[in-house]
Amino acid sequence: MRLLRSPLAQFLLAGAVVVVVVFVATGRLSGSAASEEAIDDAIATTRLLARSVAEPELPRGLVDGDAAAIDRFDRAVLRRLLVDDVQRIKIWDEGGTVVYSDATRLIGQKFELDEDEWAVLTGGGDDAEESDLTKPENRFEQGHGGLLEVYTRIESPEGKPLLFEVYYSAADIEARRAAVFAAFRPITLGGIAALVLAAVPLLWVLTRRLDRGARERERLLRAAVDASDAERRRIARDLHDSVVQDLAGTAFSLSAAAKAGGAPPEELARLGGSVRGSLRGLRSLLVEIHPPELTTSGLHAALEDLVAGGDARDVTGEVETGDLSGLDDRGAALVWRVAQEAVRNALRHADATHVRVRVDREGAATVLEVVDDGRGFDPAAVARADADGSHFGLRGLESLVRDAGGRVEVRSRPGAGTTVRMELA
Repeated sequence: MRLLRSPLAQFLLAGAVVVVVVFVATGRLSGSAASEEAIDDAIATTRLLARSVAEPELPRGLVDGDAAAIDRFDRAVLRRLLVDDVQRIKIWDEGGTVVYSDATRLIGQKFELDEDEWAVLTGGGDDAEESDLTKPENRFEQGHGGLLEVYTRIESPEGKPLLFEVYYSAADIEARRAAVFAAFRPITLGGIAALVLAAVPLLWVLTRRLDRGARERERLLRAAVDASDAERRRIARDLHDSVVQDLAGTAFSLSAAAKAGGAPPEELARLGGSVRGSLRGLRSLLVEIHPPELTTSGLHAALEDLVAGGDARDVTGEVETGDLSGLDDRGAALVWRVAQEAVRNALRHADATHVRVRVDREGAATVLEVVDDGRGFDPAAVARADADGSHFGLRGLESLVRDAGGRVEVRSRPGAGTTVRMELA
């Protein structure tokens, strides 16, 4: 069952079904065409025998039953008329009398002409049909098996129309049909087989690429889900350890003040400051959860909201923005994304006390620098530890920056803080 789910196996199975269907359909169509071609050959042969052999040799008196005329015609043409698969020759006049036949017992006998024979006799043309061997005029052909009778019109020297009729063996017509059909079959099946054989390697290559793409998408999706789960846990932890604790402490202090019947101004000022700090922390977390629709004009305020999250960790933040004239809104969003990751790392891992974010124009490039005074790290060691691709961070943003025509550089060493620098042309 697993094999049947493979696109290549499905293609081969569908190809086999198509080959069978096409083989049957083209077999019938080709067989019909071959039958028509065989009958057309018989008609052409009959026309040739009538025009080139029989009609030029017709003697006067044949239509009147003159025995001498019949004998002369018989000796002149019989051997040339009974060629290949010709089984019987008959020549009829308008009254339905057989004026000549290689079966001499039929000469002079009269039979009724059917509509098709009469139409050819009076109007000309050619026709062919399977012989009805039960008719009296065909009683001498019953030992020949199936027959095909083909008739056309000729004229006697006296100017009378005659019906020239030739009987062919159905077995010989079938052999001729089979020979024509055999020429169709290799073309049909060969073309289909060549198409399938040419498509199989291409489909195999495409299937391999699709499988690799699907595996890569699955890996990225799992990484995205894991990153999302980790981010939610981090936000929940930050809320619990900072804002929730601060608000809980403020609530207890306010309850105590209410029970004591009042509170000194210094205590109320302290509580107000605690609430304002909690609000700044919440605002910073909200910015991380749902970044604002950034524009160049709003970049400074968005960066200040970003570094405000350091207040709960006793980390002071500083934001400097200079000339942003060469920065569009997409570039501003990219600056904020890189700054967010750099500030988050500084607050979470660096044990920093100060973080400075600077955005300015240097020459033809817009430069972002995020500098902290934390404990630093060895970039090479971190790169080796992250070689499995399980963490993204700034490394994951590097491709976005490169696509935008910029570059990201991380400078750090143990005990000397960290500088993240992005240049965007």
